[in-house]
Amino acid sequence: MNYETENIEFKSGFTEEIYKEVIAFANTDGGVLYIGIDNNGNAVGLDSVDDEYTRITNGIRDAILPDVTMFVKYTIQDNKVIRITISEGTNKPYYLRAKGLKPGGVYVRQGTSSAQASSEQIRQMIKESDGDDFESMRCLEQNLTFASAALAFERYGVAFSEEKYLVLGMLRKNDGLFTNLALLMSDQCQHTIKVAVFSDDQNTCFQDNREFKGSIFKQIDEAFHYIMLNNRTSSDFKGLERIERSDYPEAALREALLNSVVHRDYSFSGSIMININDKQMEFLSIGGLLPGLTAEDIRSGISQPRNKNLAEVFHRLKLIEAYGTGIRRIYKLYENCAVQPHIEVTHNTFKMILPNMSIAEPLQGNAYLTPQKEQILDFISRNGQITETEIMELLDVKRTRAYTLAKQMCDEKLMISVGRGADKKYLLQR
Repeated sequence: MNYETENIEFKSGFTEEIYKEVIAFANTDGGVLYIGIDNNGNAVGLDSVDDEYTRITNGIRDAILPDVTMFVKYTIQDNKVIRITISEGTNKPYYLRAKGLKPGGVYVRQGTSSAQASSEQIRQMIKESDGDDFESMRCLEQNLTFASAALAFERYGVAFSEEKYLVLGMLRKNDGLFTNLALLMSDQCQHTIKVAVFSDDQNTCFQDNREFKGSIFKQIDEAFHYIMLNNRTSSDFKGLERIERSDYPEAALREALLNSVVHRDYSFSGSIMININDKQMEFLSIGGLLPGLTAEDIRSGISQPRNKNLAEVFHRLKLIEAYGTGIRRIYKLYENCAVQPHIEVTHNTFKMILPNMSIAEPLQGNAYLTPQKEQILDFISRNGQITETEIMELLDVKRTRAYTLAKQMCDEKLMISVGRGADKKYLLQR
């Protein structure tokens, strides 16, 4: 064959360009590289095949990462041409050591030439090689700094140094490259938290909005500070005693924010969204529940973290306790509030909604919010109303129990009944 193809490349002599060709073949479908044949397919030969052979083999070994040599075979033809056969590698993407794991150092085969890979192509190769565990995958950006992380670890009294990177999961054991977990903790983190304040319940009229960038530790601190600025405090007097209360329990806001950060799916590029209006505060993170889990499971305290290493880092810093306790703590803080927090889940999103306690009426008398009552109140919050038949289906109880429970909740002023007979329905007490 005297012409180049997708899988055949000619070079009349040695240049460092051959490293790009080897990388491109290893990152694509493999191919053959001939050294000593010009672009027209003529065998011009090499002056000193043995010297060039040594130079080429050493160069490919030293210039390319990860180690590609196991996928490269050499043959000397007619004592003047070196034939290099490159198989598709299994630890893609391969890249120039001097350029690093970025488009300037990664090449793929396109037609009869080798071209720089796009960022998306590199991410896809990493995903195929490393698996779908985002936080453990090789990070596309390797020039990372950790000033904010060091400050956070110091603040919480936990040692942080380069020696700890591997233990924390910030470095890959086999090649020493930074992982995506390291990217999240770094000052170069590309994911953000956006907070918007609205003047209407439908979240259509902006009053203010902020976007918080940098290390997730910096984002959490700044976002929480801004949220608390929007957590209004009012005062009541009981006799001569001044009693202050906030729209939202501070601990509930903290838990909802941390839950959004720890459990979001960082393989997507969007931001965590926090929406604030007079009625409620919404924490929306990308990534639905992991397979097999339901919103009710989460509410009951069952948790399977999507980002295990990140959760472990937060646990080390005592930002979170055991998995699943944060959601239960939120509901506990609202146990005496008629309008309960609730969770909305889609395939790609998780939303925690916290009601404004200054607007929601407190429970009356000796009312006790049981799990069944919480489920009913959640159902009404989502759907506007509930019937006795829907209570039976929701709780898997008989009609007598549904009627008794509904009457009790009406007596406790948790909800009101509207209509009679088959048309009877229950609404939240306002």
